[in-house]
Amino acid sequence: MKTKRIATATDHTPKTVLLGVYTPYNRTKNVQSYYDEFVNLVRSNEMSHDEALFMKLREINPVYFFTKGKLQEIKEFCQKNEIEQLIISEPLTSQQERNLSDYLNCEVSDRTQLILEIFEKHAHSAEGKTQVEIAMLRHRKTRLAGRGIHMSQQSGVMGKIGGAGETAKEKETRYLNNKIVHLKKKLEKLKTVRETQRKTRFKNKVPHACLIGYTNAGKSTILNLLTKSNVLAEDKLFATLDTTTRALFIHGVKKGVISDSVGFIQQLPHNLIEAFKSTLDELQYADLLLHVIDISDPNWESHTKIVHEILEELGLQKDILYIFNKTDKLSTAPSILQQAQHSGQAIPTELGKDILEQIQRYSPHVLISAQSKDGIKNLVEYLGSWEVSK
Repeated sequence: MKTKRIATATDHTPKTVLLGVYTPYNRTKNVQSYYDEFVNLVRSNEMSHDEALFMKLREINPVYFFTKGKLQEIKEFCQKNEIEQLIISEPLTSQQERNLSDYLNCEVSDRTQLILEIFEKHAHSAEGKTQVEIAMLRHRKTRLAGRGIHMSQQSGVMGKIGGAGETAKEKETRYLNNKIVHLKKKLEKLKTVRETQRKTRFKNKVPHACLIGYTNAGKSTILNLLTKSNVLAEDKLFATLDTTTRALFIHGVKKGVISDSVGFIQQLPHNLIEAFKSTLDELQYADLLLHVIDISDPNWESHTKIVHEILEELGLQKDILYIFNKTDKLSTAPSILQQAQHSGQAIPTELGKDILEQIQRYSPHVLISAQSKDGIKNLVEYLGSWEVSK
C-alpha cells in the first residue's frame, strides 16, 4: 500500500499533472492550439503544475473515460511521479471523476470544475458573483450521487424538516436546493435593476451594440479604445465576466451605447450558460452584435462556430458585424490586413487564397488590430455609418 505524505502546518501545494486529451468528439483542427488553450485555462485559474501530458483517445470509456491501455499508462505515470492531483482537459461525469480518483489514488478535477473556479475568481459585481455561485451549487449537486455509503446513512433527526431517517445525501441536496432558490431570488432583484436601465434606453431610443466572441479575443480592449474606459483587459481566459455598458461616441457624436459580455469557450459548462442567462439577456435587446474574432488563432473558425452555436441556444438572431482582431500577429502581410476595409472593399490577394476565401464568408466584416486607436479605424468608420434597422 502506498504511503501518503502528510501535509505540514505550512501551505502544501499538491504535486499536479495536467492531462490534455484530444477526443473523438473534438472538432478542433489544430490540436496544439487546443492543448495551449487548456494550459492557459489552468494559468487563468492561478494554478501551478509540475508535469503535463497530452494524449489522443479513439473512444470514450463510460466508466473511466479513458480506455484500459491509456488508463494504465496514466496510473504508472502518477505512481512514478507521486502525483497528488490530476487536472483533465475534458468534462467528466460524476461517476467517471470518482472512479478515476479511486483508481489513480489522487484528486481528479475536470474541465467543468476548472472553468467554474476561474469564473468564481474573476466575478466582481454582485450579479456576477451570484450567477457563479448558482452554477457552482448546481455542479456540486451533480457530484452528490454515489458519494459513498456514508452519504446514504440516515441522520435520525426528529422534529425537523426532512423528517426521521433523512439521509445525509438528502439533507445536502435539500440545503443546495434551498440555497439555489435564495440566490435566484437575489438574481431576480438585480435583474430588475438592469431591466429599468433597458427601459430607459428604449424610451429614449438609444441604439445598442454588444461585443461578443470567444474568450480572450480582445473584446474588453476594443471597448476601452472605443469609449476611453479602463475595463480590465488581460491576456487571460475569462479576464472579464461582468457586463459593462458605456456611451459610444464616434467623431464626437453619440451613436448609442456599447456593452461588453462574457467570453465563450468550447464545452462551456451548461450550468454557467443557465446561470448567466440573465446577463446574456442583454444580447436580446441589442441592435447590433459585434462578433470579435482572434484571426491569429489557428482555430478561429472553430471558435466562430462555437459562438454561433451558443447564440442559437439562446435563440438570438441579430445583425452581426464580424471584427477580425489581432491582425498584427499574422505572419502573412499584416500591414496589408490593417489597411483593408470592411466587406465593402475587396481584400488584397496578397493575403493568400485560403485566408481570402475564409474571411469573405463572413459579411459584413472589418479587419483591425486593437493595439492602438489607429488600428481600429476600420471599426470606427463602420460604426460611424451604422444605422439601426427600423
